[in-house]
Amino acid sequence: MFTVFGREPAVIIGAVSAVLSLLVAFQVPGISDATAPLIVAVITAVFGAITAALTRPVAPAAFTTLVTAGAALLAGYGFEVSAEAVAAVNGVVLATLTLITRQQVTPTTGVAA
Repeated sequence: MFTVFGREPAVIIGAVSAVLSLLVAFQVPGISDATAPLIVAVITAVFGAITAALTRPVAPAAFTTLVTAGAALLAGYGFEVSAEAVAAVNGVVLATLTLITRQQVTPTTGVAA
């Protein structure tokens, strides 16, 4: 199983969430009640993508979720990220994953009805 510092990803995510809540409570600049959940979402997506990368066959949805979560984080900090930009990045991610996973799969000759 994938671990971070010897701990399961869920434990790390919980700890990061708690620390972010503390930073929001102390009104640390750059961390607000609007951006803290976005940071947790991106960290969750990163751990999901790492887990997906270590699992075979690779799950493309985990990586496109990471891109979408990253765009949400940027939007939470006031950056303009268009839907077209997110779609373009997701297209590149999917194309890259196709190139990587093609070596791991074999096409079948017939489709069962």
